[in-house]
Amino acid sequence: MKSIYLRNFTATALLVLTCFILVAFSFLGIGRLYLIREYKSDMVASAEEVSRTAAAVGQNDSMNSWLLSMIISAISRSTGNHIFITDATGLVMSCSDQTPMCKHYGTLLPEDIMAEIKSGQETEISTLGGMYTNPRYIVTHEITRETDGELMGYVFVTNAPDNILSNWSTFVLIATVIAVLVLCMSLAVSLVYSKRMARPLDEIAAASRKFARGDFSVRVKQQEDPTDEMGALIDSFNKMADSLQNAENRRSEFIANVSHELRTPMTTIAGFADGILDGTIPKDQETKYLTSIRDETRRLSRLVRDMLDASQTRARAADPSKRTVFDLTELVLQTLLSFEARATQKNLDVDPQLPENHIMVIADKDAITRVIYNLLDNAVKFATPGSCLTLRLYRDAQKAYVSIKDIGETIPQDDLPFIFDRFHKSDRSRSLDKDGVGLGLYLVKSIINSHDEDIAVKSEDGATEFVFTLKLADK
Repeated sequence: MKSIYLRNFTATALLVLTCFILVAFSFLGIGRLYLIREYKSDMVASAEEVSRTAAAVGQNDSMNSWLLSMIISAISRSTGNHIFITDATGLVMSCSDQTPMCKHYGTLLPEDIMAEIKSGQETEISTLGGMYTNPRYIVTHEITRETDGELMGYVFVTNAPDNILSNWSTFVLIATVIAVLVLCMSLAVSLVYSKRMARPLDEIAAASRKFARGDFSVRVKQQEDPTDEMGALIDSFNKMADSLQNAENRRSEFIANVSHELRTPMTTIAGFADGILDGTIPKDQETKYLTSIRDETRRLSRLVRDMLDASQTRARAADPSKRTVFDLTELVLQTLLSFEARATQKNLDVDPQLPENHIMVIADKDAITRVIYNLLDNAVKFATPGSCLTLRLYRDAQKAYVSIKDIGETIPQDDLPFIFDRFHKSDRSRSLDKDGVGLGLYLVKSIINSHDEDIAVKSEDGATEFVFTLKLADK
């Protein structure tokens, strides 16, 4: 498996190296041009100095004077340039050669070269008509008499490219050393940064492998800056881990609860059946125990049916595509009418406090119908005969509220936090509800929470009230 760390480092290193090569070539090219320009600037300065000197000490018949030769020789030694002087026609009169007699003395420069010089054109690189074996950089300057400005001749300052660039190798060496150091530092920084970037991903991968083995306790340590993309990824991963762990806990709890709920009736059924088969139970008692077996079998059937029903209803309620706009007032009234017979049998006084105007909500109508039905069923079941059952529907600017209140035995305060838990049955329900399996209120809360709403319960002084909210359709 390829490492994202190596891929990231390789890509970064190639990018750094490419940028380095481009910058290096650009730097060296600019450096070479700068070096040549500086040398030519020095050559121009030398030409101007010689021109002033020649104008001061030279005459038409003394342009080859010993003094002038000594001066230009000294300037030549200090600058490394070759210098010679011609008259106005291009005839060499004096030069900086360290010989008693200038070897170029009497050389006449070609007419085309002199024409370029007289026209003001600059001859940058030339052999000057064969005066030099190899091309040289050339700088020229006029010599004019100080008294009348008459043209006396020209100063030629030359230098070989090899001489000008003699220090180029040293410059390149220094630049190369600096560049290599910068490159190494860049690669080192890239190495550290790539490793730092890959470390959280490695931790996430390791945590994922533990998840695959069923260990949901591991978490990825948050980095220094939790607000960047990697921090957001780690936060999302840890939240996912929390969700998976909670789901696993709920699954384990569900299995434990189901096992507990199934164990008792199955044990009863098996025990009674064995007693009948082995003759432990007398013949005259068989009908009684067969009736118990039938009742327990039916309870098992209800348990399985309610569990499947709860699962299907929760799945449907969590689907946004199932949600429509409907009149909550009408739905509450229709559901209440279905309990008319049971309320009459228990002599309950039903007080529906419903608004005259419609209250339009957006939700899964079938799921909300199940919520209202379960709450009314719970209220009718546990209400004291002859008491009052109140159903109230109202709204504010943000929500619609449904309240169902019955008068009966108070739910213990210790049980209230767990009343919506799966398979939870309080002392109140155990004493009065022999057939319930503890899924009704769990299903109610699951449906309401899937709509991003909430349900609350309050039980005191013999009155128990459930209140849940729904989103208004016009908001």
